[in-house]
Amino acid sequence: MRISGLSGDSVYFRSKKEASWIGAIMNGESEKNADSAAAGDAQPAAGAVVKTAKQLANEAKKLEKLEKFNAKKDKVPLQAAPAKEKAAEDKTKVKKEENEDDFKLDPEHEDGTKKNTAYRFPPSYRREYVEAQWYDWWEKEGFFKPEYMEKLHPEEKEKFVIVIPPPNVTGTLHLGHALTNSVEDTLTRWHRMCGKPTLWVPGCDHAGIATQVVVEKRLAKERPGFTRHDLGREKFMEEIWKWKNKNGDFIYNQIRRLGSSVDWSRVRFTMEPVMSKAVTEAFVRLHADGTIYRSKRLINWSCTLKSCISDIEVEKKELTGRTFLSVPGYANKIEFGVLTSFAYPIENSTEEIVVATTRVETMLGDTGIAVHPDDERYKGLIGKFAVHPFLDRRLPIVADKEVDKTFGTGAVKITPAHDHNDYAIGQRHNLDVITILKEDGTLRENCGATYSGMKRFDARKVITDALREKQLFRGTVANPMVVPMCSRSKDVVEPLLMAQWFVDCKDMAAQALDAVESKRLRLIPDVHNKTWNHWLVNIHDWCISRQLWWGHRIPAYLVSFKDKPPADNTDHEIWISGRTVEEVKEAASKRFGVPLGEISLLVEKEAKTATAIGLFQDEDVLDTWFSSALFPFSVFAWPDESSDLEKYYPTSLLETGADIIFFWVARMVMMGLKLTGKLPFAEVYLHSIVRDRDGRKMSKSLGNVIDPVDVIEGISLEALHQQLLTGNLDATEVEKATKGQKEFFPDGIPECGTDALRFGLCACLKQVGDINLDINVLQGYRFFCNKLWNALRFAMLHSLGSDFKPLARFSAAELSLSPVDQWILSRAASAVKDSDDSFREYDLARMTRACYSFWLYDLCDIYLECCKAVFTGDDENAKEAAKQTLYTALDIGLRLISPVMPFISEELFQRLPRRNPSSDPPSICVTQYPLPATYQPWINQDLEGRIELMMKIVNGVRSLRADYNFKKSEKVPLTLSCRGEDVLASLKPLEVYIRTLTNSSEVGVVLESAAVSSSAGGSAVLPIGDKCTIILSLKNIDATKELERLTDKLEKLTLVVEKLRKGMASYSEKVPEEVRLRDAEKLQQQLVEKSKIEEVMATLSKLL
Repeated sequence: MRISGLSGDSVYFRSKKEASWIGAIMNGESEKNADSAAAGDAQPAAGAVVKTAKQLANEAKKLEKLEKFNAKKDKVPLQAAPAKEKAAEDKTKVKKEENEDDFKLDPEHEDGTKKNTAYRFPPSYRREYVEAQWYDWWEKEGFFKPEYMEKLHPEEKEKFVIVIPPPNVTGTLHLGHALTNSVEDTLTRWHRMCGKPTLWVPGCDHAGIATQVVVEKRLAKERPGFTRHDLGREKFMEEIWKWKNKNGDFIYNQIRRLGSSVDWSRVRFTMEPVMSKAVTEAFVRLHADGTIYRSKRLINWSCTLKSCISDIEVEKKELTGRTFLSVPGYANKIEFGVLTSFAYPIENSTEEIVVATTRVETMLGDTGIAVHPDDERYKGLIGKFAVHPFLDRRLPIVADKEVDKTFGTGAVKITPAHDHNDYAIGQRHNLDVITILKEDGTLRENCGATYSGMKRFDARKVITDALREKQLFRGTVANPMVVPMCSRSKDVVEPLLMAQWFVDCKDMAAQALDAVESKRLRLIPDVHNKTWNHWLVNIHDWCISRQLWWGHRIPAYLVSFKDKPPADNTDHEIWISGRTVEEVKEAASKRFGVPLGEISLLVEKEAKTATAIGLFQDEDVLDTWFSSALFPFSVFAWPDESSDLEKYYPTSLLETGADIIFFWVARMVMMGLKLTGKLPFAEVYLHSIVRDRDGRKMSKSLGNVIDPVDVIEGISLEALHQQLLTGNLDATEVEKATKGQKEFFPDGIPECGTDALRFGLCACLKQVGDINLDINVLQGYRFFCNKLWNALRFAMLHSLGSDFKPLARFSAAELSLSPVDQWILSRAASAVKDSDDSFREYDLARMTRACYSFWLYDLCDIYLECCKAVFTGDDENAKEAAKQTLYTALDIGLRLISPVMPFISEELFQRLPRRNPSSDPPSICVTQYPLPATYQPWINQDLEGRIELMMKIVNGVRSLRADYNFKKSEKVPLTLSCRGEDVLASLKPLEVYIRTLTNSSEVGVVLESAAVSSSAGGSAVLPIGDKCTIILSLKNIDATKELERLTDKLEKLTLVVEKLRKGMASYSEKVPEEVRLRDAEKLQQQLVEKSKIEEVMATLSKLL
């Protein structure tokens, strides 16, 4: 059922009764009138099927479609409405506009002060009203600082400390970041409410490659053809800092919008002086002990960026066969996914050996051919030489067991400088290593005059044509393959042999492995232990240098001598690192026995030194992951012995996505142990990865990346399209993304609000596997916010009353509690235990289910409904007990949801009166979280069983009323025939609640007897298990009319069943299993309904 609130929002309810009742209250009617409006159907509760937010959202969508259809049908008559009706409609519109005053904030409010909740109590939930003013107050009051709780609870020794996974400064947060923030803030707020001093350190990463690419693209847009090299390094760095200072706060504002309770006084940016100092210190220490070294190895190279990149920045694009891909710098698409075969002539022979490759252009760097020693086809060629057709080069034919005899021709061309496997084979057989590619992807002079300077993929076609001319070409076949793509530049990554800085990871990896194995470090969930072991057992040394300008410049200096030629720059002896230039000079003086006065700094690498020794600082910068690996202790000013480092390091928990368990988590562990001698955190919680509803990775070019603020506020499809034009996507990518947005968000993104977004993301968490997120699921939790608002507003205005004062200390034993009072306290205690257990087990999805179920089903659907009978009665003691119990349940419920829904819980909490106004905490976020031990005595399993039976009866009566088409306002007698004294004793005290919930004129709870059974002749009968039987009077039913209606319905249903059976009988083999199962389920549902109608018709026939 859907009604429209005064805000204009559509609010969905689980029954017509709920809709009419709350609708009446929202429109300002009295409780009595609201009850009258809702008379008939009561709300489903315990025993009913608990629907998920996704199911509720699907129902909402169906209802919206139905209403649109009905609106179309009614369009003509509406257009023909007389002037009088039109005037009435205009009057209604004016009234709605006037009601906007109900949502106005206090005009005298001062920034940073507490929100004045006494100014208004809006009639319905609006996220912009609820979210206003709270965050600034929280921040100004210092609730997010650890010092606040240290002062409040000086006896508390345990702290909770966590650092944020620093998002890249380049752009905006997406839903993956929103999930991270939601989880971390929920955990942080829970620990804070448990009385612990908490510190959540925010920060931002400088994102070396990503930031440089963004600024370079901006420069190219502003000045076509202009590059960073035209500016020079110093000026370009100034441009990046300008961009960062202008746009860098955008992410911090998003974090605020998400309600994240970080300590902004400790915010860190990885390029600020404190962090740079830590990076320099780490490099110098690790270089000094040999952990960091320089070597010439194969690395991932992006020709577009002219830099090596990390493994995480390489996207592996899987191709099933021949595919044409766009590559930067090429007008036409380039062919991949083909295996090209060509022949190498054998020296001094008419024989040839045919090789196959997916990269023909690399044949210019071939220095050998490998075959398997057991391959009979080539045994006679092992030890001989092939002749290169274009270059003066002999290629030895070698035997190697790593060759796959079944792939291609079984003979493998070996290009050691451009393939990792070839490099390994080349090392085993002492083959020459010849680099043929320049840094920009063009061919070197050693490729011969024909090909020198040619672009690599242009050379691919030219070389293929040349092979044809020499009659050495042997054909192409489609070949499934993986193409390594740079995630930043979308270029094809090349393995390139270059001198770079590396970290020797073996010893550090062994320590990290031991930390998990010895259980000093706990990975949650523990299924990630396998991944951890896989990465660290097979670890390779880490290339940490990048050919960029933006980042931490490597604090190592190349030594050149006045009267000597340049040395090999991989020689460890000619590189000196230091914290300052003075320190480097002193080290050089000591190492080479040269006076300080004879040592100078060189501005250019190739410059000749005028002094005995010249020092040139490496132009490269460190991999962004290097500074990120230091984040848990560099944020506390390490290596300085700061008070924060002493108090808050090691941290308590690291929470992040499972996809960076190696690239970030493992490296933090390794660096923490190596540089501080301590694990940086005791636990690691790895959450699921957010994908789109179809399971695809979030990508701007796909159009499925979502800004969490757009989910909070809602956004139209047109506005989403406009956002694409302000980014760095090229025209082709914009077109593709626009198409994706139309597919995913045809009506834009609905407004959900921060609390619904956070709650929904946490509810979607899985222990294993990714999250395929549908935005409609989040919208379902927006309706949950409506429910919370309406429930508390109704309780405050129509149940508790303005003069209500809660007891300073609630004591169940001192009040005359009814069975339902005791029951809701028992359910509250169970919810507290479930929530507490969930937090301790990092099962936030379970926590959301506990809160959702308590609020929606226990508190709203059952307890509030049952309270109506009490509040309209004459027993003042019962009323007072119900008020105190209702207040207590609301108070517990708000504190339970506060960590995950901070805004609405604070808004509603501040509207409840306090038990001890002078001493209670000022905010819910620093109020004690409900403790299981406190409420354990309230749990009453026997009573919960009785109420469960009651709700089965209630739902049974509702079902019968629907089957027999009772009018909503019609009240008839209800008899419950109990099978045993124990059942009678259980249900007798609940008569008044059963009457209220079933809208019965009277309820008789009696023992089963012949007299009762015989009276059932004019009644509908429904057994409730083996406990009792429902006997509902049908005396007011027009049996003839109902039989006519049901006969017509049965005929239509029979046709549907026959059609389904006929379709299922003629299935072809091509019909998918999911379709078969769906149809079988549909048939079963129709048969159950058919049987039910037949049963009702049989009963009605007896009344004639």
